[in-house]
Amino acid sequence: MIFQMDAVDKKDLTKPPWLKIRPRFDETYREVKDLVSEMGLHTVCQEATCPNIGECFSARTATFIILGDICTRGCRFCDVRKGKPVCYDTGEPVRVAEACQKLKMRFAVITSVTRDDLPDGGAAMFAVTTKAIKSKIPSCGVELLIPDLMGNTEALRVILDSDPDVLAHNIETVPRLYKRVRPGADYERTLNILKSAGNLREDIIVKSGIMVGLGETSEEVLEVIEDAARHGCRIMTVGQYLRPSKWHLPVEKFYTPEEFERIKKEGEARGMKYIEAAPLVRSSYMAHRQLAFYRDKID
Repeated sequence: MIFQMDAVDKKDLTKPPWLKIRPRFDETYREVKDLVSEMGLHTVCQEATCPNIGECFSARTATFIILGDICTRGCRFCDVRKGKPVCYDTGEPVRVAEACQKLKMRFAVITSVTRDDLPDGGAAMFAVTTKAIKSKIPSCGVELLIPDLMGNTEALRVILDSDPDVLAHNIETVPRLYKRVRPGADYERTLNILKSAGNLREDIIVKSGIMVGLGETSEEVLEVIEDAARHGCRIMTVGQYLRPSKWHLPVEKFYTPEEFERIKKEGEARGMKYIEAAPLVRSSYMAHRQLAFYRDKID
């Protein structure tokens, strides 16, 4: 934890009214939570302390994390556990598909911890999971939110060959802040994943996301959106960074809903086909709705 001590000393900003939400923990929420637990699965909703968990679970949706719950990277914004992962569970894809079936999902979002310890970065498991879901629920759309695979194009090809509807890889922050926010990542490598995905499969929608409030400027955010658009990204999410604990990076600024609207308007003017931008937007938050809005816009 030594590398995070500078974050501890800085006091938190007061959370504005538009970020204060009333949690929903109804019967459906408990049903989804119990199902995830009983089937030995992990969700980003729980592992990353997502503020939208009540709404999503109550709507019978969840974003599943495969390849365990321990990440090999040390990103300073993320609440997922870091360390040395154990061997992954080869039965996990089938259980994810069964959970999607029991929840009667029409659109499933699958992500993973970063597994730099695996030669393919976990690509084969993404592919098997996608195929398992589509085998059990042929009508279910699938979005895969993948790590950077250390730039391995062949691993990316394996994932794309499983025919997901959306391939997402998040940029997360502006290039100036990468060393501080994402010390194990590389901005150009991230852009190249987006570009390679579009080049390999033009029929699959490429998507990315960025957080704001970590010390970037609005112009830097717009430049990232422009870069992503030039590299084949068609959908972009922009949401407010929220500090998971005192050990994580502090929030430098809370953007207003009006500022998010401006980012959406100007970002789309710079070439991004569709942007979902609001304080509580997350890459996987109501992802089926983001896809529907994108399709409506381009039709």
